[in-house]
Amino acid sequence: MEVALLGNPNTGKTSLFNELTGSYEYVGNWTGVTVDKKVGTLKKQMGQLIDLPGVYALNPISKDEGIASQYLLENRFTSALNIVDASQLSRNLHLTVQLLEFGKPLVIGLNMVDVAKSRGIAIDVNQLSEELNVPVLPIVARTGKGCHDILNYFSLKNQHVSHFTIDYGEKIEKAIENISDLLHEEQLNHRWLALQLLQGNRVVLDHIKINKGIDIERIQRIIQELDKHIEEVEKCSLVRTIYSKRKHIIDDILSKVITREKKSDLTFTDSIDSIVTNKFLGIPIFLGIMYFIFHMTFNWIGTPVSDWLDGFFSGPLSGWIGQGLQVVHATPFIRALVLNGLVAGVGGVIVFVPQMIVLFFFISLIEDSGYMARVALVMDRIMQAAGLNGKSFIPLVIGFGCNIPGIMAARSIEQPKERLITVLITPLMSCSARLAVYSLFAGAFFAKYQALVVLSLYVLGILLALVMAKIFSLFFKHEHSVFVVELPPYRIPNAKTLFRSTWDKSKGFVKKATTFILGGTVVIWLLSYAGPHGLNVDIDHSFLALVCGYIAPLVAPLGFGTWQAATALVSGFLAKEAVVSTMSIVYHAPHSGTLTGVISQAFTPLQAYTFMVFSLLYIPCLSTVPAIYKEVGTRKLTWFTVTYCVVLAYIVSLVIYQGGRLMGF
Repeated sequence: MEVALLGNPNTGKTSLFNELTGSYEYVGNWTGVTVDKKVGTLKKQMGQLIDLPGVYALNPISKDEGIASQYLLENRFTSALNIVDASQLSRNLHLTVQLLEFGKPLVIGLNMVDVAKSRGIAIDVNQLSEELNVPVLPIVARTGKGCHDILNYFSLKNQHVSHFTIDYGEKIEKAIENISDLLHEEQLNHRWLALQLLQGNRVVLDHIKINKGIDIERIQRIIQELDKHIEEVEKCSLVRTIYSKRKHIIDDILSKVITREKKSDLTFTDSIDSIVTNKFLGIPIFLGIMYFIFHMTFNWIGTPVSDWLDGFFSGPLSGWIGQGLQVVHATPFIRALVLNGLVAGVGGVIVFVPQMIVLFFFISLIEDSGYMARVALVMDRIMQAAGLNGKSFIPLVIGFGCNIPGIMAARSIEQPKERLITVLITPLMSCSARLAVYSLFAGAFFAKYQALVVLSLYVLGILLALVMAKIFSLFFKHEHSVFVVELPPYRIPNAKTLFRSTWDKSKGFVKKATTFILGGTVVIWLLSYAGPHGLNVDIDHSFLALVCGYIAPLVAPLGFGTWQAATALVSGFLAKEAVVSTMSIVYHAPHSGTLTGVISQAFTPLQAYTFMVFSLLYIPCLSTVPAIYKEVGTRKLTWFTVTYCVVLAYIVSLVIYQGGRLMGF
């Protein structure tokens, strides 16, 4: 069994996917979380569940929506699960109608029945099932309520196929019949294909063009003639006429299944939105929330625990491991590798895990509450000035966690120009890996103002991204911009979702530190341990110092022209966390106290802030580069992205450092 999970954006598809498969995929209460199909195994090993990107209709208007149409054309699945928002049935059922017309077994998961009830909407589920001629199962995907009924339904061998059809009128029906006669597809419903062609679905048109036996030109003539006739007679486009026919049927169905209780016109969501989406207050509120999150992360909760861990790694733990190595008579090489390489390098990154956990918790909290979609709305005016729209801000916010999913999320943007520009500027977002660098330097030099300093770096990244977006937009022809974003109701975040989201993000950070960073740390240590004159040389005469000594003069005008700083920046291309692990090695932190204490002696506050700015901007990490290439499609644009980031980082850092010196800092 292969079940396709389809629905409008922000209807709870990913939450339902997690409940039905027992796995965990990223859940965000805004449009564009699922940007590719995800595959999971249904509980009880009944088959596979395919989570497809959210779509309002099967005629795609963005790159990720095309994935859903393409998947339907593959026609491998045995049945479909359509999740609909009970509080937005009128809009959601347009997709349902098209899925019914596809002709595969279908079950409807009627989600958010709790939200509908709070709005005074009562739905006769049995009557809705009878009208659509398919099973309708009420659920609350966020809590898992009713989801076992869906699993029970799929355990049945004989699933129901609805014979739901709409009479679109004599002329359209005749065109459907004529087009169907010209199609030779054995696996697909000809009526559904004809309707999609009449609606201008480019994915379907490209699919049938592959079949050389189909008279494409005749099909296109039928569509053009019908479109011209509809325009002359009904003064309306063909696509609009089909939509109106479906809307009439949907409205008729809803009149039979929905009753509304008298409720206040102003909902709880409306009350909050009147403040947080206010054109004057919206952005200051967003910045205030981000400042509060950073304040909790660095000043109240995360930093005290990180400081304790830092002292533990550099003191008692190193001492215990050293004593243990002496007991087993480890060679000096092994002792140096473990203490100066592994413990110093990996430990230097692990100490920041508490801060990451706090940050990820609060980010997950505002994601699940529904606030992130409002951020895109309030940012729309600023984004428009940069040649984009508010929807482009969603990938940028996702990029705060990791640039890779942020780059992938750009697929949800409809306009090719805006989608490409968003991919190009997303690497400027301050991902969680960079946070380890900020934590180190902000803790060493700006202890009282850590939250403010880190917030300034996040804001700087956004501002520079907008400036670059404006510059890039000058080289593209103007496209009509469409900004459609779902504003879900505010919800009390689900404790299970919060825990899983925080754990998943934190686990990824730790996993990278103990695998990828571990390997890089060993290489860095070996280069620092060996030199032209043998092993166990003074680190200033090692291969590492020799090679990076040639790079140091290039960054000297930025204030950190030492081979140690150059080494950290080079390793940062592998992963931004490696900057910290490398510094733990090259500055001999285990022998000189905590890394924070050592760094405070090697940099000035101005140099420290400039170094953080350069780390923010200078180059996407190694794993981000392939993601950029996958989205932009050319090596030329990929190398352009890498190059402009380095040049931008150098210019901005030069201005900050030299300007700061002129002002006496």
